[in-house]
Amino acid sequence: MIGAAVAGALTGCSRVTPAPPPHTTAPAPASGRPAAQAERALLLQVVAHPDDDLYFMNPDTRQALDAGTPLVCVYVTAGEADGRNKTPSDRAPAPNKAAYSAARHQGLRQSYAAQLGLPVFTAWQTGVLRLPGGFHAEVDTLEHRGRRVELVYLNLAMHTPAGHMGVPALWRDRGLLLRTLVPDGSPLRAVQTYDYESLVAVLVGLFERYRPTLVQTLDPDPDIQLSDRITQIRDSEQPGYSDHADHTAVACFSWAALIRWAQEAKGGPPAFVATAFRGYYNHHWPKNLPPQVLARKAAQLVPYGAAPDWACRNPSGCGDYNVGGDRPLTNRKGWVRATHHRYPGPRLALAENADGRVTAYGVLGLRAVRYEEEDGTFGAPVDLGGGPLAPVLGSAVLPDGRHLVFGLRLAAIEGRGAPDVREIVVLERRGPHTYGSWTGLGNPESDTDRGRRIGVPVAVTAPDGRVHLFVRNADQGISTRVRDTAGTWSPWRDLGGGPVQDGLTAVVGDDRQVHVYAPGHDTVHHWTPDGPDPLVGLPTPADAIAAAGSRLYYRPPASDRLLSPGGPDVDFPGYGPVTAAGPYLLGRDVTGRVQLLHDGRITRPATAPLALEGPALHAGRLGPTAAGVSPDARPWLWRPSQAKAKA
Repeated sequence: MIGAAVAGALTGCSRVTPAPPPHTTAPAPASGRPAAQAERALLLQVVAHPDDDLYFMNPDTRQALDAGTPLVCVYVTAGEADGRNKTPSDRAPAPNKAAYSAARHQGLRQSYAAQLGLPVFTAWQTGVLRLPGGFHAEVDTLEHRGRRVELVYLNLAMHTPAGHMGVPALWRDRGLLLRTLVPDGSPLRAVQTYDYESLVAVLVGLFERYRPTLVQTLDPDPDIQLSDRITQIRDSEQPGYSDHADHTAVACFSWAALIRWAQEAKGGPPAFVATAFRGYYNHHWPKNLPPQVLARKAAQLVPYGAAPDWACRNPSGCGDYNVGGDRPLTNRKGWVRATHHRYPGPRLALAENADGRVTAYGVLGLRAVRYEEEDGTFGAPVDLGGGPLAPVLGSAVLPDGRHLVFGLRLAAIEGRGAPDVREIVVLERRGPHTYGSWTGLGNPESDTDRGRRIGVPVAVTAPDGRVHLFVRNADQGISTRVRDTAGTWSPWRDLGGGPVQDGLTAVVGDDRQVHVYAPGHDTVHHWTPDGPDPLVGLPTPADAIAAAGSRLYYRPPASDRLLSPGGPDVDFPGYGPVTAAGPYLLGRDVTGRVQLLHDGRITRPATAPLALEGPALHAGRLGPTAAGVSPDARPWLWRPSQAKAKA
């Protein structure tokens, strides 16, 4: 954090695979081969600036670290900004970019030492990493009681010699070279020069070196945000979009490198899952962290921000004084008060089979995979291709029991003037172990830049057998396509409405009609297939809406309460969205542990799995089934009927 040509809507039959949009390749076919599985967990996060991880990726990062997952943080820029490390008593210090960068690195070491349970001034081991292309990076390492953190600094300058923003220009312009900045005290003294290709190659090399099972990035496709130039400067945002330009460019480089790593890795796509986090988006939508979670998150910024009188023994400074003390909580932009995922929703899509057991669909190595339930656990993943896919899939079950799987495909993410293309794709299961080809369903937006702003697909099968597909569009309303019973898809249609966050919920209600719900700025938004159908007087939601029949469930802003409009509050404290299925509610408590509510009783797994984002819930003939993915990129399955109620 720093303060300062999709093709038009396709109308063809789903049984025919259209040609891919220009500058893209067709989705990889479903091979049916076993997919890779990891042997151990490791979280690697790539951010633009020192503190992006603390502001935008927590509490997720902290929960993974607390669970024993080794952590590697890669900081692409030096974070030097204008070189002014401001204090409350000196708001205009002399600029010193090398010192300010070094002070921010010291702040990171202090924050992560505290997160490991060590004194903030604990000494770290400092070294140098050799990277592809003859490049080098500083790395700081600290271990404590089996937990390990590595901080890797690439230190690209934030600006070009001409004064343009460095990494955005590197992503956008052909032939540009960008130098590094050497922070005070760094073991690296030589300035290095990057171009587009070398930065992608270095990130691929880091992925290959560490082989993470969980990769966290910033948002490659931030929302459109129309405001005047003064407001953009005041909100620290790039023109037209709700984020800092460095965040967007580093996220694009990260996803381009992930795609290359997955496509070129020896032995096939590595076993990893990915997550992208919203950035300055947090300023524009309701804050979703309750006090217990927010207090812990904000506390991690105190040692990062530090103060000039701290005795850290770093002559360049003991942190980023612009952030210290209570400033994250008093900042009017409120970035720290929310954690929003770019691709929200459960990591697994569940479908029941004829024997009551479930099939789960997820994304592994940026490709779709299938897991079949075997003796109460999931078997090995089976490759279904389709990549590169965003992390969250949609699904629907046809009346004859066949499955449809929907994905948001990053069909092209190349920069340097080439179009960045996103498309919705679908795969049809035709038999127990056979699938058709991935079919492109296009994009509800005809403009390529607007097309990058669409959300993850959700779908539901209506009682008449038609499948309704919904996607949040660039105007923050929703668009739809409908598959008839013969398998033919309608054109895209804009249903209007909004503005809403992503994280749509599509259900068949008690009236046997299709309903869609989404969280807005101040109320719940509702659609039927005919268009918006406003709900009057509902409280503001912080996250996605759970729906079971005619009942809705969601948490209000900055609260651990669970609302059910039209009825009493539900005694199910926690944070983040919940999932509903029949009489069951599934969510996470304030520590991130999975919990189920049924008949007023809360149950938890004996060994609580750490669920990325949110777990999935299905209510079937074998009772409720919860499933999710852990930081080791492996799925877990829990039958809550076998658990004990909370005392």
